[in-house]
Amino acid sequence: MAAEKTVQADGLVGWIDRRFPLISLYKGHLSEYYAPKNFNFWYFFGSLAMLVLVLQIVTGIFLVMHYKPDASLNAAGIPVAFASVEYIMREVPFGWLIRYMHSTGASAFFVVVFLHMFRGLMYGSYREPRELIWIFGCLIFLVLMAEAFMGYLLPWGQMSFWGAQVIVNLFAAVPFIGPDLAVWIRGDYVVGDATLNRFFAFHVIALPLVLLGLVMAHIIALHEVGSNNPDGVEIKAQKDKNGIPLDGIPFHPYYTVHDIMGVAGFALIFFSVVFFAPELSGYFLEYNNFIPADPLVTPSHIAPVWYFTPFYSMLRATTDVFTWVLVAGAAFGAFAFLRAKLGMMSLVGAGAMLVLAIAFRTFDAKFWGVVVMGGAVIILFFLPWLDKSPVKSIRYRPQWQQWLYGAFVVNFVVLGYLGILPPTPAGTIISQIGTVFYFGFFLAMPLWTPLGEFRPVPARVTFQPH
Repeated sequence: MAAEKTVQADGLVGWIDRRFPLISLYKGHLSEYYAPKNFNFWYFFGSLAMLVLVLQIVTGIFLVMHYKPDASLNAAGIPVAFASVEYIMREVPFGWLIRYMHSTGASAFFVVVFLHMFRGLMYGSYREPRELIWIFGCLIFLVLMAEAFMGYLLPWGQMSFWGAQVIVNLFAAVPFIGPDLAVWIRGDYVVGDATLNRFFAFHVIALPLVLLGLVMAHIIALHEVGSNNPDGVEIKAQKDKNGIPLDGIPFHPYYTVHDIMGVAGFALIFFSVVFFAPELSGYFLEYNNFIPADPLVTPSHIAPVWYFTPFYSMLRATTDVFTWVLVAGAAFGAFAFLRAKLGMMSLVGAGAMLVLAIAFRTFDAKFWGVVVMGGAVIILFFLPWLDKSPVKSIRYRPQWQQWLYGAFVVNFVVLGYLGILPPTPAGTIISQIGTVFYFGFFLAMPLWTPLGEFRPVPARVTFQPH
């Protein structure tokens, strides 16, 4: 039997490949990475998230060249940090473009990530064997929120200053260690120069490094088990004699070309905002942030940027009324146990809710608001084990479940809109209902996801050439 010949590249590429696995990486992650052939437009958003990450890093590097993290006042009585942003906008060649690309990119990042996560929710991309991919994705989302919050303070405008003041003060509500924790985060007793410098260090150095590491882990884990698809069918189950999935096609050139169309559409929308509406009526850049930070003048209404507002709305909705919600939940669980409907788990759940109701009355409602806001993100980590549906994709689930997913999206958007507005009694009630629905959607998944008539899942992916 003749020995197999190893084909090696010549020239510069061959010289590099003998010292670094260039060709094997290219094959393993591009030309010989087989992705399902039925990807639709929902699969644009993963590559777009990578694009926006690169955009933010590149524009951020150019901004750092001229930005000064200094809260002291200059000769004109304007904070140096704020003045440096104005210098970038007015004096640096194309500085206005770089700044607006970075600020618009922050919002674009969250738009793309929200849509990317919703695609995973629809098609069950968090289900076995992709649990670790989902966990890495949730960690990316968590770090991205911290990165955005740290960067939001840097312009040192009115909304930046007071928004940071409000958010950091929330940590003071943590029992026992709260006040010391808030001082430790600020680096001072008030939001000031120490806060600005440490937020700058985290935003520019620490968190981007963590973010890049998590993105690499996310992609490596994805390429290890393979991509999901709109049908939720495992393409590795059907292979030809060469071990190539029958329903798979090489990522390059097919999906690299496919993603170019997504990039073109994204660029059209992105640069339309950058050139014609970078503030987007105050949603992307608040008008108060064009006013220098003044610790002696509080804005009439303080609200975070739009991508934080659904969670901020849940925080504001957490009042003493949730004590009675928990008591009602405990009563329902006990009733279900007595009627032998849900078994021992209902009694355990009822006991947990009763303990939470007592704890809710013991500690400040603001602390529980922080817990609810954080829990709204943390609960996403447990999604692979909460969903008990016999099928992955929403395509083959009962129609009422599809409507439920739609209601979840509407509820999330409503919570986001209410978080922008000043609090009102009616808005608080709607936010409370929305918060209960948000957590109920996930916590009740083990009960409702197995219910209904499911359509049969095909053995192979459904695909129509276009």
